[in-house]
Amino acid sequence: MSKIKNEKHTVELMIHIYCRKKHGSINELCEECETLKSYALDRLIKCPFGDMKSACKDCKVHCYNIIMRERIREVMRYSGPRMMLFYPYEFVKHLVKK
Repeated sequence: MSKIKNEKHTVELMIHIYCRKKHGSINELCEECETLKSYALDRLIKCPFGDMKSACKDCKVHCYNIIMRERIREVMRYSGPRMMLFYPYEFVKHLVKK
């Protein structure tokens, strides 16, 4: 799996965890989280570094607007530690790549 494809999958999982716990969404994302997911996936597709990209937080080119950057940070702060509970395989994969 390419790095971009893998990151897209991880972001989707994290947004689903966040939305389920914070907004009570079970099968589908709320409108706010769906917008964030679409935005994040679009940014990953358009990343100029492709599979050579670093973690977005370490990137010198910030392609997220300020509002969306803060929203994705909030999602990651909340969902990151919970990945181990909900998606242990993905969590370990993510740790190994770091």
